[in-house]
Amino acid sequence: MRRITILGATGSVGRSTIALLEAAPEGAFAVAALTAHRDVAALAALARRFRPDLTVVADAAEGMALREALAGTGLRSGAGEAALLEAASLPTDWTMAAIVGAAGLRPTLAALAQGKTVALANKEALVSAGEVMLAAARASGARLLPVDSEHNAIFQAMQGHPADAVEKIILTASGGPCRLMTDEQLAAVTPAQAVRHPVWSMGAKISVDSATMMNKGLEVIEAARLFGLDSDRIEVLVHPQSAVHGLVQFSDGSILAQLGAPDMRTPIAHCLAWPDRMAAAVPRLDLAALARLEFFTPDTKRFPALHLAREALRVGAGAPTILNAANEVAVAAFLAGRLGFLGIAELVERILDRMGTPPVVDLDAVLALDTQARRLATAALPAAQPLAAV
Repeated sequence: MRRITILGATGSVGRSTIALLEAAPEGAFAVAALTAHRDVAALAALARRFRPDLTVVADAAEGMALREALAGTGLRSGAGEAALLEAASLPTDWTMAAIVGAAGLRPTLAALAQGKTVALANKEALVSAGEVMLAAARASGARLLPVDSEHNAIFQAMQGHPADAVEKIILTASGGPCRLMTDEQLAAVTPAQAVRHPVWSMGAKISVDSATMMNKGLEVIEAARLFGLDSDRIEVLVHPQSAVHGLVQFSDGSILAQLGAPDMRTPIAHCLAWPDRMAAAVPRLDLAALARLEFFTPDTKRFPALHLAREALRVGAGAPTILNAANEVAVAAFLAGRLGFLGIAELVERILDRMGTPPVVDLDAVLALDTQARRLATAALPAAQPLAAV
């Protein structure tokens, strides 16, 4: 029996992980802890189903609601950051780190400190605090497994091959819902359009990141951290069919690719069972029905977020932290109808230019820089008439 914790159990990745647990043979897994941001009803239902040692809602204001929802069950609950860190620190074999954004930094570090396996779905953790996270994993001996479909694909394709034989890796991008829009259409994109991903079913924030291609930029930074590669050895190709998730080109000219249906349960199942495999009731890829696989070079002039992320990786220091924080503010403002679609990358670039490349030596420095970037980005939001929200 593998004992697991799910940080972010009610989000899209958390729900996919839960689906795999429910389909697994009886006794294969036991749940140590479940957490959510503020969805008390969904979290309480999961707690009643899996009976974890600790159930935590991160929003402290929802603590009473969670206690009431679990009344009579005998289950222990908590609320707020301290309880969240306690959940992440419980003895466990495997932790899903799926808390979105910089809010997942401290809980992910707490999970890494246990020295076990952490399946990382929070790409912002490696973007904002890459060196801090990797140092924590080395110090405790923790194993870090990539959950993002692209990084998981690269991880699978690299297995059994020496690192020095890798010439480059290729991350694929669907292109999102805005790929074929004109410049005029891009300027008028609404939140409802941006979150309507043509292939994947994802949360609002990551869907907008996919539409701007910032998501792929964050993944380039994450790949550099995970696989020890510089930006020149990480290529991005737009692949509308989303069947090929990642490719590795080796020094002898061979290219190995990982393919599969666009379903997050596949990479999660790979991490959940690693180094073995487990059954997953996901759609099987029908290559004959698919008929063709297309690849295109991304247009970084029309979608500048990818270039901004590469530049942040190149200059290093605190630039990736600033990039991520400013982007989170910009996306939230866009979803709230306060910022236009093209204004997302413009705001991020403005904050990057203003803040430069301050050093980040530890988590406190990362969090301080994150706070400063968010404050400046919020202050820079336009005060114009609000746009139509979702």
